[in-house]
Amino acid sequence: MVTHTLTSAPVELDRWRRDTPGCRDRIHLNNAGAGLMPRPVLDALMQHLAREAAIGGYEAADEAEPRVRETYALVAQLVGAAPRNIALVENATVAFSQALSAFDFRPGDRIVTTRTDYPSNQLMYLSLAQRTGVQTVRADDLPQGGVDPESVRRLARDPRTRLVALSWVPTNSGLVQDARAVGEVCAELGVPYLVDACQTVGQMAIDVNALRCDFLAATGRKFLRDPRGIGFLYVSDRMLERGAFPLFLDMRGADWIDPDAFRLSDGARRFENWEFAYALIVGLGAAARYALAAGRLGHERAWRLAARLRERLDAVPEGRVLDRGPERCAIVTLDVRGRDAAELELRLRERGINTSSADRKSGVLDMDDKRAATVLRFSPHYYNTEDELDAAVAALIDLVRR
Repeated sequence: MVTHTLTSAPVELDRWRRDTPGCRDRIHLNNAGAGLMPRPVLDALMQHLAREAAIGGYEAADEAEPRVRETYALVAQLVGAAPRNIALVENATVAFSQALSAFDFRPGDRIVTTRTDYPSNQLMYLSLAQRTGVQTVRADDLPQGGVDPESVRRLARDPRTRLVALSWVPTNSGLVQDARAVGEVCAELGVPYLVDACQTVGQMAIDVNALRCDFLAATGRKFLRDPRGIGFLYVSDRMLERGAFPLFLDMRGADWIDPDAFRLSDGARRFENWEFAYALIVGLGAAARYALAAGRLGHERAWRLAARLRERLDAVPEGRVLDRGPERCAIVTLDVRGRDAAELELRLRERGINTSSADRKSGVLDMDDKRAATVLRFSPHYYNTEDELDAAVAALIDLVRR
């Protein structure tokens, strides 16, 4: 076993934990599901809801308009974009589907994707295949795991290829795919590129210009530590200049100017819907600000904690850590032979330890390749401690031995 040494805890750790009320009562290792909100995010949410109750929802939205503008700016800063390139939507899946719907697919068109793309995305491809005759072509993996950019190149050269789509980090693994190398291939070939960064934002630095992507879909609830129900979509200037817009516009995305004509809204907001949960938007701004402050220090600590956890999980009887790839993030997956991961998840929760589980439906191709029916998923963040990891592993070993 390779020994991995964590550096001493940063001085910020005490503040991060004081800011996180949930740390007092449980060990939260489910940040890939939903991160614990820090106090500034919770305060922003509650204050806006209080104003809605006091003066009315529309009026509170008008009052919050400066904070809403700031949210666009902060989210844009988080991914290296301009505010005009950001659309706020309900979640990463909505963002992804809005991007997909901007393409006028025809029978025989091809989408090049990977073997570990998120199941909702794979289902969208299959739906498009049934409705429009689009073909889904999956690139090969590298021997060590993760998509092979050269396989993407070979497939994307086909003149029928309309889009390359990639999940940067899959939901059922700590694998980090080489999204930047795939972006270079797409830029070279002139093929639009859609990145699912649902599990990436908040635990990795993101620069959409370095990725060379045309769309990037993300959520707020995971490593970004916002509540459930809000996400965003980045849309490149290139796509905006081409006049890209989603299939189903509403009056947020366009103006109805004549009986048979509409005018698109400027920028990425054409991908939005008019009705917003404004409390979640101001919360997203607070979460983005907090993530920017944690910065690289937070990212590196989360990954180091995950590396330590992989080492500790080697001690679990009949356990098998399944994460692959040359780069692995703050998601750790474990198969325990003969044990159902969902049952282990519930037993750990009874002991005050939050994890999550996934089954074959979360990644049919990847799970079959790994010969795993279910996996237990741990996802530490920068506010977790080494002692919490050790306690979680000890509890799991105790459960498995019973």
